Amino acid sequence: MKVHYLNGKRVYYALMAGARKVTHQRHHLNQINVFPVADGDTGNNLSQTLNHILEEVEPQAAVNQTFESIAAASLTGARGNSGVILAQFLNGLAEEMKPHEEISTGVFGESLIRSVPYAYQSMANPVEGTMLTVLKEWAEAFYELGKNSNDFGDVLTKSLDRARESLRNTPEQLEVLKKASVVDSGAQGFVHFLEGIAEALSPEKIRALVREKRPTEVIDFPVEGHLESEIGYRYCTEGYLDGDQIPLETIKKYLMERGDSVIVAGNPQRVRFHFHTDYPERVFVHMSQYGAVKQQKVDDMKRQQEAMIDEKPPIALVTDSIADIPKSLMDHYHIHLLPLQLLVGETPFLDRVTMMPEQIFAFLEQVKEYPTSSQPTVNRIRETLDFLVSHYEKVLVLTVSGSISGTYQAIQREAEKYNEKGEKVAVIDTLKNSGAQGLLVLKAAEAIQKGKSFEEVKTLVKNLIPQTHIFVSVATFEYMVRGGRVSPMKGKLAKWLNLKPIVSLDEKGKGIAFAKAFSRKANTRKILEIVSGLHREKPVQDYCIVHGDASDQAEEYREKLVKIIGKEPMYITGISPIVALSSGKEAVAVSLVQD
Repeated sequence: MKVHYLNGKRVYYALMAGARKVTHQRHHLNQINVFPVADGDTGNNLSQTLNHILEEVEPQAAVNQTFESIAAASLTGARGNSGVILAQFLNGLAEEMKPHEEISTGVFGESLIRSVPYAYQSMANPVEGTMLTVLKEWAEAFYELGKNSNDFGDVLTKSLDRARESLRNTPEQLEVLKKASVVDSGAQGFVHFLEGIAEALSPEKIRALVREKRPTEVIDFPVEGHLESEIGYRYCTEGYLDGDQIPLETIKKYLMERGDSVIVAGNPQRVRFHFHTDYPERVFVHMSQYGAVKQQKVDDMKRQQEAMIDEKPPIALVTDSIADIPKSLMDHYHIHLLPLQLLVGETPFLDRVTMMPEQIFAFLEQVKEYPTSSQPTVNRIRETLDFLVSHYEKVLVLTVSGSISGTYQAIQREAEKYNEKGEKVAVIDTLKNSGAQGLLVLKAAEAIQKGKSFEEVKTLVKNLIPQTHIFVSVATFEYMVRGGRVSPMKGKLAKWLNLKPIVSLDEKGKGIAFAKAFSRKANTRKILEIVSGLHREKPVQDYCIVHGDASDQAEEYREKLVKIIGKEPMYITGISPIVALSSGKEAVAVSLVQD
């Protein structure tokens, strides 16, 4: 039976069929991903973009209403280069569809032709031999064929041949593809999307999709080796803006001066931007002047590429951003980061990624509404675990204390889905935070590097937890008062008495007031006495110093602790922005692990 027109519901179920095809092929798409960076996530990004649309959209009978809903959902759910390009194309198509409640092949072909420039204009430097080229050549073929046939199935099948031909030519247009002997992964994903639609574009198959409702289970493709490309900028950075008159060209120019692979998709009311940069933390505060920053997403492409190499340990190590560890050590041990969120009104900054320790105190002086914090999003946890499970034999996650954050519970719930046929992902509640959590992560990293087994590493961490301690000298109650942890009256009293508490965690990982003094010097002396006593009982194996914009005080601790313990600290670093919300400026924390 021929399909002579599309209404909104047929469009939605055709989209579902295309999404299912991409989801089935996503691991293969990841495997052939070499442009613009071989970070192995094109299939994931396209699949997540399309499935987000399916989850958000309620199909309407009118095609223009359904496309408007698809366009809006594509911007909130777009992931990666390919996802953002597709989102902009869909937004262009929605704009062109506004007059139509139903569409014929001719009208659809004309709309496709007029929508292609939207995709090109979203990119600062459009590159041929990618999804853009295949999209354009497919649209041109559909337009020409649609002039002479009113059967969507016939036109789509024949125009799909042109899309496949265009895909085969991508290595001739991009040297990096030719060198790797692959086609462009984003373009291949788009062809799979069209194939899924073509396979389902009959009334009988659409009715079957209606019953099925969602894409079927993922088919895993074996990954043999990996394809490399040079990483120019390290972080794939994305955000979503809501506003009234968002200046797309201004944003595009700003991003072009700070990185590459720039794509700005959407319209003056909603914008998705994507680019590669070395400094994502410099972007989002600036972007907030143009509208409400509703989403932030940053992928470490260096860490992703490391995960794809053949010569690597079998265990991936993950921690959250509350673990205060210098970036140099995270890089040395290839530790993966799951950032918590620092919420300022409607804007969610990513702890230690888009909000850094060196930024936080100046930022707190500027904001009218004091920030709050929340655990990593479920989507972010899923994306991280899904990627790591695809590239490692085992995944070990060490989290902040479950008594002070819901992060452990959130990750544990997701991890259970991978362990139905044996433990693939283990999540350990360290019962610690800050530098104490960081020391445990590094002990696990050292064990993995030495070739210890999964069970041995887990046992080591669990045995070290009760031997790991943290003592925080808080310089002021101001931040606890602003964050609502201490009442204003108690804060004033503490200030009047010049009270300087020492905060720690008990054996269950709950925060406790461990001791108090009435001057910074007395606080320092007390902490040094505590550390000295612990060292006499059982020698300190390693220790670290973490501070809130207090490098001079941290150095003072270092000098005195070297004399007590007889060795240098493993590291000195700035405190996590989320921890800084309560510990405050000039706080200093000493963490240690005993033999």
